[in-house]
Parts: sequence; C-alpha cells; structure tokens
Amino acid sequence: MPANTFDVIEKRKRITFSSSASSGSSSSSSITNELFNELLDYYNKDLYRFEFTSTGARNSALMLLERNGFDYDLVEDLKGHVVQLLKHAKYAQILKNSVAFKETANERIFLMKDQAAVEEAVGLGAKIVECEVAF
Repeated sequence: MPANTFDVIEKRKRITFSSSASSGSSSSSSITNELFNELLDYYNKDLYRFEFTSTGARNSALMLLERNGFDYDLVEDLKGHVVQLLKHAKYAQILKNSVAFKETANERIFLMKDQAAVEEAVGLGAKIVECEVAF
C-alpha cells in the first residue's frame, strides 16, 4: 500500500508596498541580490528603499516580485501604519521594522512594514499617528 502523501505549499516571502500620490516604497530587507539588481533602477540608496514614480513602474516591480516567490500587500492608505516616537527614545528596533522614517524637532515618525511591526512598535512605546503623513 503506498504511503499517504499531501501537497505542501511552499511558504512565500511577503513584502509590503505603500503608496502615496507621487511614489510608492518598499523595504529591501528580504530581496535576493539577483532580484535587487533587477530592481536597482528604482532603489533610493539615500533612503534605503525602493521608490516608484508611476503606477506602471510599481506594477512591473510587483509582477517581477511575484515571479520570484513573493506575495505582497499594497497599502493605499497609510493610516494605521505610521507610528511616532519621542526623539530622545531608543528607536533602533522600530527603525529595523520600518519602510521609511523622518524626523521632526521633537519626534521620529516611522512607516512600518506591516501590522505586526506596528503592534511591536506600540509595545516599545510608539504611538500610532492619526493624521496624514507624507514620506
């Protein structure tokens, strides 16, 4: 009698893309070197993220990621994905899980890569930003 077998679905990496009126961005932390090189034209080395100036460019990148084993979440509304932390507070762990950040006179503001990262940041003392923030 043959052994029972079942299909195992390979776990795909998940990446979050956020968008605003003029650009979209994504963290590069889980992308292979080969795939990174294919997306290099979109990489902003000063901000350590991918940026897309058009919907067509973003969609091309998303198709390339899909073909290379990635699933993605496209976040159109940043509400609930942005947290703030007082400027004097420790922020390394929050920065590690963010896609973008900026500083003001009194605080650091982070766009988090997913909802789990938001929850972790809140656990570390960050507060969810309720207003619109442009990165």
